[in-house]
Amino acid sequence: MPDFKRYLPILTWGRDYNKTALSNDLMAAVIVTIMLIPQSLAYALLAGMPPEAGLYASIVPIMLYAVFGTSRALAVGPVAVISLMTAAALSNIVEQGTMGYAVAALSLAALSGIILLAMGLLKLGFVANFLSHPVIAGFITASGIIIAASQLKHILGIDAHGHNLLDLVVSLVKHLPEINWITTVIGVAATAFLFWVRKGLKPMLEGFKLNATLVGVAVKAGPVAVVVVTTLAVWLFGLSNQGVKIVGEVPQSLPPFTLPSFSPALIGQLLVPAILISLIGFVESISVAQTLAAKKRQRIDPDQELIGLGAANIGASLTGGFPVTGGFSRSVVNFDAGAETPAAGAFTAIGLAIAALALTPLIFFLPKATLAATIIVAVLSLVDFSILKRAWGYSKADFAAVSATILLTLAFGVEAGVSAGVGLSILLHLYKTSKPHIAEVGQVPGTEHYRNILRHDVITNPSVVSLRVDESLYFANARYLEDKIHERVAGDTEIRHVILQCTAINEIDLSALESLEMINERLKEMDVKLHLSEVKGPVMDRLKQEHFLHEMTGSVFLSQFEAAQALKP
Repeated sequence: MPDFKRYLPILTWGRDYNKTALSNDLMAAVIVTIMLIPQSLAYALLAGMPPEAGLYASIVPIMLYAVFGTSRALAVGPVAVISLMTAAALSNIVEQGTMGYAVAALSLAALSGIILLAMGLLKLGFVANFLSHPVIAGFITASGIIIAASQLKHILGIDAHGHNLLDLVVSLVKHLPEINWITTVIGVAATAFLFWVRKGLKPMLEGFKLNATLVGVAVKAGPVAVVVVTTLAVWLFGLSNQGVKIVGEVPQSLPPFTLPSFSPALIGQLLVPAILISLIGFVESISVAQTLAAKKRQRIDPDQELIGLGAANIGASLTGGFPVTGGFSRSVVNFDAGAETPAAGAFTAIGLAIAALALTPLIFFLPKATLAATIIVAVLSLVDFSILKRAWGYSKADFAAVSATILLTLAFGVEAGVSAGVGLSILLHLYKTSKPHIAEVGQVPGTEHYRNILRHDVITNPSVVSLRVDESLYFANARYLEDKIHERVAGDTEIRHVILQCTAINEIDLSALESLEMINERLKEMDVKLHLSEVKGPVMDRLKQEHFLHEMTGSVFLSQFEAAQALKP
C-alpha cells in the first residue's frame, strides 16, 4: 500500500475527504470553470488549434492530475507560454488548420507526457534546478511580449505572421492598410474592459458593500461578460458579414478519443521542442504548486508532479488536446476560491464537459478579437521588466543572463529563447562555481573561530597559510584552486604549511582529487606540507577510497583550531 500511496496521492487526501472539503471544492470549481471557458478557447487559438481543442485539453488532463498530482490547488490545462511554444514548434512542420497539424499537436503532447513521466519515474525532479529563476522570468517576460504582439492581428482584423517580435512587427506594419475598423473597435473595447475588470471592478463592487465571494465571482466572470456582449453584438448586427472574423461552428461533444502519430520522422522533428516544452512546463507548474502549498504548509513532491503532469499530457494526446501544464492564473484563482483538494479540478473538468456539450452552439458568433483580448490581458501580467533592475543591482552575471534570454527570445523566437535560457542557466552556474570564494583565515582573538583576514582583526602564523574554500571542488574550479594556492605560496619563503579548511566542501570529484594530488606534489617540491581540516564525513569516505591521504605530506585535523595549534612553531 505505501507504494500505491506514493504514486497515487488521491489515496491519501481522498481518505479524509468530507462535506466541508466537498463544499469548498465545488465553489472553487464553479469560479474556475467560469474563467476557463473563454481562456481555454483563447489558448487553443494561440496554439493554432480549433477552439474546441482548448476545452478538450482542459477536461481529461485535469482529472488525471487530480489522481496523480500532489498539489491541492494546481489547475492543469492550456497556458499561454506552452501554447505559444506549441504553435512555434508545429508551424515549422505542418500548416495550421490541417489534419496533420492536429495530429502533430497530439504527438507533441504525447511525447511531452512520456518525457515527463519518465523523468518522474527516474526521480529527475531536480532537473528543474538547472533553470535559474531570473532566466525563466526573462524568458516568460519576452514570451508575454511576443504573445501579445501575435494577437494584435486579431484585434486589428488583419493577417500577420511571425514567431519573433521583429517578424511580427514587420508583418503587422505591412498589412496595416487592410485593417478592419469594426474588428478593431471590438478588440480595443474588449481589451480595455478586461483591464478595467482586473483593476477597477473589484474596488467599485466593494464600495457597494457586496459580499466578498460575490465580488470574487463577478471579477472572474468579466471575460465571460465580454464574450457574451461581443457575441450578441456580432449576431444582432450581422458583423460577420462585414469582415469580423468569428469562431464559427464548434463541435457539440465531449472530448473524442484520438491517437497521436509515432512516425519516426515526426518524432525526430518534435523531440527537441517536446523536451523544451516539458522543462518549461514543469518549471512553471512546480513554481506555482510550491508557492501555493507553502501558504497552507503542505508538501509538494517534484518527482510525483512530473508523473502527474506526464499523465495529464498523455491524456490530452488521447482526447483531442495539445500540451498542458499547471497555469499560474487559474491555480491562483482556484486557491483563492477555497479549493481544498485536487477534487476541485475534477469538478472543474465536469463543468467544462457540460460547457462542451451544451454551450458550444452559443459561441458561433464569438469574434476572434475577443479571444485575442483575453490572451493579451492575461499575458501582459506576466511581463515583468523589474527583474532587470533587480538583477543589475544584485549580480551583473545574472543581469547578463536575463538580458540575453529576453533579447534572444524577442529576436529569434521562443524555441531559441528557451534553449538559450537553459544554456545560460548552466553556464551561469559553471561561471559562478568555477571561481569559488577562497578566503585566507586567521584566529579571532580569545576564541576557536577562524575568519577572513580581510574582514576581521585576527591572529595569523607567518609559517602557516589557512585557506577556506567556500564551494565544492569539481572539474570546473579545481584548476582555479591550484592557481590560487601557488600564487599565495610561491612568493613567501616563510610558509611551511598550507591548511585547506573544508567546512563548505560537500563534494570532491575525480578531477578535483587529481588537482589536490598536484597541489600536494607542488607544495612538497617547495618544502611545504598540505593539511586538511574540518572535512565532512561523506567527503572523507570518498578520499579514503583513494591513495591521496597516504601520499599527502600533512595531516587531516578535526577542526581548524586543532590544526593551527598542532602546527605552532
